[in-house]
Amino acid sequence: MTTWQGWHRFATTDPVAPPRPGDPPRSTEKRLAYHSAFVTIRTPAISTLATQVRTLMILGRHQQTTARPSLIVTGPAAAGKTTALLNVGRTCHLAHTRKNPPPPGSAHAAVPVAYVLVPPGATAKTLITEFARYLGIPVTARMTQTQITEAVCHTYTQAGVQLVMIDEIHRLNPRTTTGAQTADLLKDLSERLPATFVYAGINVTDTPLFTGVRGAQLAGRATLVDCGPLPARHGKREPFRDVITDIENNLDLQQHKPGTLPGHAPYLHQRTAGRIGSLTRLIRQAAITAIHDGTERITKTTLDTIRLDHLAETHHRPHARTR
Repeated sequence: MTTWQGWHRFATTDPVAPPRPGDPPRSTEKRLAYHSAFVTIRTPAISTLATQVRTLMILGRHQQTTARPSLIVTGPAAAGKTTALLNVGRTCHLAHTRKNPPPPGSAHAAVPVAYVLVPPGATAKTLITEFARYLGIPVTARMTQTQITEAVCHTYTQAGVQLVMIDEIHRLNPRTTTGAQTADLLKDLSERLPATFVYAGINVTDTPLFTGVRGAQLAGRATLVDCGPLPARHGKREPFRDVITDIENNLDLQQHKPGTLPGHAPYLHQRTAGRIGSLTRLIRQAAITAIHDGTERITKTTLDTIRLDHLAETHHRPHARTR
């Protein structure tokens, strides 16, 4: 998705659909493929991010003299940051193309969204080259960083890019010379491009991105959206149990008893530490196991047999499992 063609394909391909009452049963292969792709569960972070992006895009639409306000999506690994980012980007893309369809006979679709990954060990030149690659802007070895930046700013403005999403922002370290130059590049781009910038990374507030002069500039312009672990309880609500219920309602298993997984919410919260990425992976793996072994349902016994990602397993290991 770090090229326009790949992003456009992602944004315009219909997401997988859950089973609907009255539909004929799907084949085993189709159900396995469904649980592999699965639906996007709308978490509180996705709702918050969608609202913030929509508001800030309107707020900065006619701002000319300074950089538009931006967003930073932060949280631990496996907390659903990239999923939230991609979901909001797709929504923005589809909303824009519905309102602004290409003229009849035009071969050029609108380019409202750009999605860029910060490469490992990024320098200002390698990062701006990623921006160029997204829209297929030709870059030669002889081109300077300034020349590539000029081409990017011109092409992105002409293409009408309105939302720039930059993932893996924690890879930048402004305390190093190359990191400082890269951070300056992002500041320069945010001032020159008529777009709203959204940055996403692991525990960004704990990194040097928020310290020093450069960090203060970024923090002063950006709203923070925390994709932290879901709490088991928040006031009178139980957000983690609500997400489990949504996941269970979208399963395609022939013998699964509704309400089973929400009943195991305390156990699931302990195993996953409230991380949405670890939770969805655990339940999807259990669903695939249930299809393979013919039980067609998820039980506590099934969940106990599933090995999770190392982060979740490390968190869970010191605690005794309740049976």
